[in-house]
Amino acid sequence: MSDNFIYEPPMEPFLDTLYDDEYITVVNKPSGLLSVPGKKAEHVDSVLHRVRQSAPEAQAVHRLDMSTSGIIVVAKDKVSAGRLGKQFQERKTEKIYFAWIYGIPKQLEGVINLPLCVDWENRPLQHVDYENGREAITHYICLKSIDNKTFVRLKPYTGRSHQLRVHMKELGHPILGDHLYAPKEVREMVPHLQLHAGMLSFYHPHTNQKMTFKCMPDFEVPKDVTLY
Repeated sequence: MSDNFIYEPPMEPFLDTLYDDEYITVVNKPSGLLSVPGKKAEHVDSVLHRVRQSAPEAQAVHRLDMSTSGIIVVAKDKVSAGRLGKQFQERKTEKIYFAWIYGIPKQLEGVINLPLCVDWENRPLQHVDYENGREAITHYICLKSIDNKTFVRLKPYTGRSHQLRVHMKELGHPILGDHLYAPKEVREMVPHLQLHAGMLSFYHPHTNQKMTFKCMPDFEVPKDVTLY
C-alpha cells in the first residue's frame, strides 16, 4: 500500500457468510477489504479480524488481494488451520476465478507458465523472473467478448501473489480496474478490480468431506455464458 492510500473497507454486510461450523467459516469477501490485518493499526479491519469477533482463535490459511472479491475460507482453530494450510500447500484445493480483461486475446484458451517473484524495487509488485521466480501456471478460457473487453475464466494451478493479475498483463490483456498492473485508461473503466474468486473446493479439516462453494461476482456477468 502506498503512503497516501486511505483504507475505507466496505462495512455492509459485515461478513457475507456462505458456510459456518465450529471449525471453519467460508466468506464472500468484497473488493476493498483486506484478507488479514495490515501492519498499521488503521489497517486491522479484515476478513480475519471480523471472523475473530466471534471466533478469537481464527487463523488465515490463504488470502485474496484486497482488491479481489470472492470466496475465502478461514480456520477457527490451530488444528483446522494446519490441515487446511497443508491442502493449499500441496495443491489439493481447486480455485476458479472470473475476470474482465481489456481487449480480445488471439488465443481464446491457453496456459500461461511464467515464473514470478517480488519486484523488490517496486514492492508489492510482482514480475516475471526466469532466474529467481517461482513456478506460476494459469489456465484461461475466454467466455465472452463485448466492446473490446473479454470475460474470462481463470484457473490457477499455483498460488503466487498477484499471479492472475500479472499473467493477464503479460498476455497483453490486463484486468479491468487493476491499479497495479493496468494502464490508466484500463484502470478507470470500472469502479474496482474486476477479479472474483468464484469457486473454491477443499476437504473439511475434520470430516475430510469434499466441500465446494460457488459465488457470483458483484460485477457484470454475461447472461449467455456457461461459468463452469
